[in-house]
Amino acid sequence: MQRLLFLLLVLIVSSSVSAYAATPKQHKYFEKDYQNAWCGANRGVTEFILPDKARVDCVTPTHAIEFDFAKKWAESIGQSLYYAEQLGKRAGIVLISENGKNDEKYINRVKSIASYHDIDLWIITPEEMK
Repeated sequence: MQRLLFLLLVLIVSSSVSAYAATPKQHKYFEKDYQNAWCGANRGVTEFILPDKARVDCVTPTHAIEFDFAKKWAESIGQSLYYAEQLGKRAGIVLISENGKNDEKYINRVKSIASYHDIDLWIITPEEMK
């Protein structure tokens, strides 16, 4: 029984590690790379921890900002609004577009909601990382 549990644990850990290692193949850069580059250039602090242990991707003097890849546009809206409310700052989203025209539908969706809810929006691409 112990051996079975050990093998199950090894399988879980190895699949977690391989999933993490696969990220560069799925994306040109890690989300954290975009976050560090953009936040650093905009006088921000990365991975700011709220009292409830939520992590804000970037906090600048004026904004609480969520970073997400374009396909995850919907998640970025709620997170940015929550972080902004918690910190008394403006909500912001940096949407990562690695797929050019294919990401336009996601960008247009978030633009519409961001405009309606007064969320500031920036788009970042891999070309800006060079």
